[in-house]
Amino acid sequence: MKLSEQIVLVTGAGRGLGNAIACAFAAEGARVVVNYRASREAAETLCRQIGTDRALALQADVTDAAQVAAMVAAAHAHFGAPVTTVVNNALADFSFDGDARAKAEQIGWQQFSAQFEGSVRGALNIIQSAIPGMRERGFGRVINIGTNLFQNPVVPYHDYTAAKAALLSLTRTMAADLGPLGITVNMLSGGLLRTTDASAATPEAVFDLIAASTPLQSVTTPAEFADAVLFFASPWSRAVTGQNLVVDGGLVKD
Repeated sequence: MKLSEQIVLVTGAGRGLGNAIACAFAAEGARVVVNYRASREAAETLCRQIGTDRALALQADVTDAAQVAAMVAAAHAHFGAPVTTVVNNALADFSFDGDARAKAEQIGWQQFSAQFEGSVRGALNIIQSAIPGMRERGFGRVINIGTNLFQNPVVPYHDYTAAKAALLSLTRTMAADLGPLGITVNMLSGGLLRTTDASAATPEAVFDLIAASTPLQSVTTPAEFADAVLFFASPWSRAVTGQNLVVDGGLVKD
């Protein structure tokens, strides 16, 4: 299915990386569901920028299965067709601040649980709600947003990294289960992005160090990362599933 024919649900799309992903799909002619939890004003502004005929802002906490089901149903009713593509981008509240991170002797299970709720439970709720519509269309694309930290934990964010590693496992098991339905499931893993709300606390010196360590001599931007997301939704990835593509300027070799 061409990108221009897809109905794409991007979670956490009101700001940051999600905003860039929604814009990238819209630029290709896709209709976009801009999910948000609290960033209503930003989500609605984005929809006006894209065009209210092609974008719909819907509030839902992705960790709540009932809210997710209602959101997917509302998107179907609004566009007159089911969601074909989901991007699991929503992030539980987190700040990439290495100095303030919880250290090994301090971190508690509650912090792990919060990250697992957002990354794994949230993705599971979205995928399960979207499956019936994808089955109906005989086509589906699930794209999960991961991190390069589980390949190279240069900063040991224990809770965030563990949750994203679990999301990679879910990516691969879902790919095996949903493949017969014509649904592919893949992950894109970035490093620190310049700049999102989550990376705003990162010192400039850290960005400079990362840039100097990459073959491209730069830190990946949200717009650059979003371009790569399009590949997994496009016809050119029709035989690709269960994969994890690292998008970080060549910093980490998967």
